[in-house]
Amino acid sequence: MRAIFTQELGQVGEDLLQMSRQVADAVRDASIALSTGDLELAERVIEADSKIDELERLLDERCVVLLARQQPVATDLRIIVSGLRISASIERMGDLARHIAQVTRLRYPDAAVPEQAQQLFAQLAEAANKVANDVVELLETHDLELAAAVERDDDILDNLHLDTFRTMLDERWKGTVAETVDVTLLARFYERFGDHAVSVARRITYLVTGELDGESPRH
Repeated sequence: MRAIFTQELGQVGEDLLQMSRQVADAVRDASIALSTGDLELAERVIEADSKIDELERLLDERCVVLLARQQPVATDLRIIVSGLRISASIERMGDLARHIAQVTRLRYPDAAVPEQAQQLFAQLAEAANKVANDVVELLETHDLELAAAVERDDDILDNLHLDTFRTMLDERWKGTVAETVDVTLLARFYERFGDHAVSVARRITYLVTGELDGESPRH
């Protein structure tokens, strides 16, 4: 029985890793679609999000069954509860990538981001891609230094998020009302993407050290 339980715990980790890889692909493709106006790519991101959602559902069911049948304690319980929380954060990251793609689709054939903000969003995309790839590696390695790096990368996203407000409040801003709303929402999506990555990093730190720092984002 213990061997089966250990195998099931290992599968939880594999499912989380698979989800994170799909999310990394999603935010990369959503960002490309946003910058290029690629409607077909945006549609693929939107459709692929259902696969991430399904992985979360199956993973959560697996964790609930383990809790009910095995009544785990100590480290095993920590792994299962953390798996549930991490899956929720990764699923939300996938939702945020989908939201970015949906804005692209909504504004097609026009660009969602006006020229004045395009360079800023290129930086947001680069930072989000780094965070997403770091989360994949973190789930593979449980490297505490990498967990700390995710938090530092999130600081970059936070600062870029603030830069979007500075850009729009500048007297030289020429964006329409719709463009201003889109830029505000899109920057928020990227900023929240980073927040959920931090939640994953903190949960991995908890798995390794037994100490949990801060609360997970709820939106």
